[in-house]
Amino acid sequence: MKNFAINKNKGIISEEFLNKNILDFHSACKYVSELPYKRNSDKNNIKCIFDDLGGTCSTKHAALKKLALENHQSNVKLILGIFKMDAEYTFKIKNTLEKFSLNHIPEAHNYLKIDDEYFDFTKPNSEYSQFKNKLLIGKEIEYNEIMTEKVLFHKRFLENWLSDENLSYSLDEIWEIREQCIRDLQKSDETEIQNSSSVCFANSTDVIDDYKL
Repeated sequence: MKNFAINKNKGIISEEFLNKNILDFHSACKYVSELPYKRNSDKNNIKCIFDDLGGTCSTKHAALKKLALENHQSNVKLILGIFKMDAEYTFKIKNTLEKFSLNHIPEAHNYLKIDDEYFDFTKPNSEYSQFKNKLLIGKEIEYNEIMTEKVLFHKRFLENWLSDENLSYSLDEIWEIREQCIRDLQKSDETEIQNSSSVCFANSTDVIDDYKL
């Protein structure tokens, strides 16, 4: 993965990293990946991962995208994908899926595309390879679209999925099941992060047919 220096007087995210003596993009990615996984108090605040000392796939990758923009790195793109979240992906949601007789649930995920490679910095052990074969659809978004645009895109997909799969759940019901899966995912994450290895810069040039960017 191409590296670049973080320059002074480029923007608020650059200054946040420089204040922590983080001087380049690789180091910034490592720092972000090692922050605890947690929901932020205000996702519209691009600095929220620093204020809350943690974040989600959305807020962590949005900050890295903003950092790249501030330093004129147009090759760093923020991606919004929908993938099949199942017990193979994470055993933590197995009981919830079984309770509602679901094999999987479509979940939105943010990550980065840098040149022709894909990277996930959600956690130290996150890898693009963990979900690339489960991707259903995806598109590029901007760092300030992780709230409204992400939710609308996700809910539109869920509505079509419920219809295609002939499932009896309403959109509100499947959204609440998805919320329970997210709560399941957050259990013991801080312990897992402390025991994980250093960040793995997972990459691939493979793109499934439905995922053309």
